[in-house]
Amino acid sequence: MRFAPNTVPLATAALLLIGSAGAGLTEPVYPWRSSNTPGPADTLAERFPPPSGFNRVPMPARSWATWLRGLPLMPNGAPVRLYTGAQKWRQDAHAAVIDIDVGKRDLQQCADAIMRLRAEWLFSIGRKTDIGFNYTDGKRRTFSRRGKSDYSSFKKYMTLVFAYAGTYSLERELKRVPVSDMQIGDVFIKGGFPGHAVLVADMVENPATGEKRFLLIQSFMPAQEMHVLKNPGAPDDQPWYPASFSGALVTPEWTFPDGSLHRWP
Repeated sequence: MRFAPNTVPLATAALLLIGSAGAGLTEPVYPWRSSNTPGPADTLAERFPPPSGFNRVPMPARSWATWLRGLPLMPNGAPVRLYTGAQKWRQDAHAAVIDIDVGKRDLQQCADAIMRLRAEWLFSIGRKTDIGFNYTDGKRRTFSRRGKSDYSSFKKYMTLVFAYAGTYSLERELKRVPVSDMQIGDVFIKGGFPGHAVLVADMVENPATGEKRFLLIQSFMPAQEMHVLKNPGAPDDQPWYPASFSGALVTPEWTFPDGSLHRWP
């Protein structure tokens, strides 16, 4: 594995710290991997070290930010595949593919993928009663109300969320924040039919200048594997986006207007 400069091996650190800080926690950090072929995997933080002069800001072990940094990745060069198993028609927009299932139906699209990651994190740290999302009709459905707390029941619950929630409902569930206050785990979102959403998966900062940069994860239509986006404005296809931009955020497959950044309440 390649370890990012100025960081520790985050996947290993997360496991160790969660074990010490969350005694009694039985779920794995990334529950879906329990049924995958065992073996090491690059994490997001390991695959994408901070640019020269930048550092990752330390985050608490069980935080949303640290969990996102430790997301396992498919082997370098892996294509983005659709829910059908076929390759996505466009393979020039991603820098890496997240090692997480997409399902066999056209459900886990952009906002669905973000809700999946958020719910997986809550599940992994034992906050199952906090898992809940608003459907498009405005009513909130929680995982705990289903009466079962095992992972199979969780996946069934998320399938319902994918079917009845989306960018329209998620945008209204989140609160708008200024780009100047961006944090790991925030969401750029434009609700609609169609709309789109991408997740801020990591951030770094230059301690000398205060400049910040960030990484983005998305799924899209039709349902497809989650992937780290390239920055179309970078001449070398690097995935780091400057946080100092003003106005619209331009990504390879969507442009988000000013005011699109949102956060979980």
